[in-house]
Amino acid sequence: MKLVIQIPCFNEEEILPVTLAALPKHIDGIDEIEVLIIDDGSTDKTAEVAKAHGVKEIVSFTKNLGLAKAFITGINVALEMGADIIVNTDADNQYDANCIPDLIKPILANQADIVIGTRPVDKISHFSPLKKFLQKLGSAVMRLVSSTDIQDAPSGFRAFSRNAALKLNVFDNYTYTLETIIQSKAKALPLVCVPIKVNPELRKSKLVRNMFDYVRRSVFTMLRMFIIYRPFRFFIIFSILFILCGILFGGRFIYYFLIGDGAGHVQSLILTAVLLIVGFQIAIIAVLADLLSINRKLLEDIQQRLKTQNLKNFKEDIK
Repeated sequence: MKLVIQIPCFNEEEILPVTLAALPKHIDGIDEIEVLIIDDGSTDKTAEVAKAHGVKEIVSFTKNLGLAKAFITGINVALEMGADIIVNTDADNQYDANCIPDLIKPILANQADIVIGTRPVDKISHFSPLKKFLQKLGSAVMRLVSSTDIQDAPSGFRAFSRNAALKLNVFDNYTYTLETIIQSKAKALPLVCVPIKVNPELRKSKLVRNMFDYVRRSVFTMLRMFIIYRPFRFFIIFSILFILCGILFGGRFIYYFLIGDGAGHVQSLILTAVLLIVGFQIAIIAVLADLLSINRKLLEDIQQRLKTQNLKNFKEDIK
């Protein structure tokens, strides 16, 4: 059983040695542990520092592509390295590496394909009250959108089985955290959460530079992913709203028509027609979107098969 710990990095030469030193060297149930560094276009000596601390697998981008691209690149490279389990952690050492055994335990027990570490948000001293509130609110919204029991949606401390890694896709350019949660339900990947510990803050977050900008991006990401993975439900909700409004205004016109005052309420009749037409058009879009979603699922199934076959060929070439 091989574990690959991937660490996306962007200008982390100062803190990376602390993060690497904290990683476990042995875990019960794991035969081999390897570290993978994804250097996301760093302009400092991140790659050199990683090599100096014994990291053999380093992927370097020529320019900064963002956390989402670094994450999915790491997943694909970890698969090529023969990973059975992949753990993603941050380079700033915010997550306690001693919790990695707890993080992978549900996967080793075949209880989950994705495990997310739940931080004790209320007890994190460097989190402002506003940030704590937004973290809880965001996780609550994500539970509603994804139909999962996620407790800490933004947490980047995660473990993935080989099966999950083969099925994951990341379309968003900003972050992978929300998208992979929605995919877990859409792709029938069992997801569980485990409590973890965090370390004192060593630097400010590079992803969340402005809280309100992060909220705005997160909202658009959730909306976009909901449309991609639940298109019929998304459009049919709007369709029903328009149709119900049309029926409401139509009923209003009929009422006045029956009492002999219909001539003065023609506007309601026109609005009824418009709302019903728009509602039925959106319903047609819902059906078409659902058909496109089926095609996407078929393409993703083909992609998974190709990934699996390529990995088999890769292992055979090594032998």
